[in-house]
Amino acid sequence: MQKSTIAGSRPRVEGDREDQILEATLELLLDVGYDRLTLDAVARRARASKATLYRRWEDKPSLVVDAMVRAKHAPHVESHDTGSLRGDLVTTFCGAHGMGRNEATGMLGSVITALSSDPEFARRFREAFIAPKVQVSRDIYQRAIDRGEIPADVDIEIIAPALAGILLHRSFVMGVLPDDETVERVIDHVILPAVSHSAAATGLTRKAGDPGRSPSSAQKKARTS
Repeated sequence: MQKSTIAGSRPRVEGDREDQILEATLELLLDVGYDRLTLDAVARRARASKATLYRRWEDKPSLVVDAMVRAKHAPHVESHDTGSLRGDLVTTFCGAHGMGRNEATGMLGSVITALSSDPEFARRFREAFIAPKVQVSRDIYQRAIDRGEIPADVDIEIIAPALAGILLHRSFVMGVLPDDETVERVIDHVILPAVSHSAAATGLTRKAGDPGRSPSSAQKKARTS
């Protein structure tokens, strides 16, 4: 029997009790990081039994990812359709749940080593935490294309995670924590200029087979089909 089936058949810990456990998990994650976090420690902080945790979550990866996605103080990225690309980006990635929150950066920093050391956590994290946020970004750029605001040949696969990538690089590599002003500067000086001109108009496209050109996703699929 697969783990997902086992987890799905367990009695749920619901309501305020579940919220307390998720918040305790998030607090502990920020305090000690993923590697040192244990279910025993979560149970103590939430004043719950370890058995209570296991009735709802099958292991540490499932609990931590659930807390990162659902806890009240976790960063929640929701799409906002303001009618303009800049408005959508600023409204979505600034403010109370935006990329400029130190808590959001700290939470990602607390799991960074686990992405290479814990394959099960990495899989759950990318599926439940990262993928929905990337999809929000993809939708923002697609709306801008549909409005005719940016060229139709903008490479959404590359540009969608670019804003978060730049901000996280500044945080973890350069040691500069982002704020809303920084988010807007990246939007205005990097993202908007990058998508304002089509690749064809700027001569950045290459024909298939040209030296240095990597096969596109569509080409790779065609070769394997």
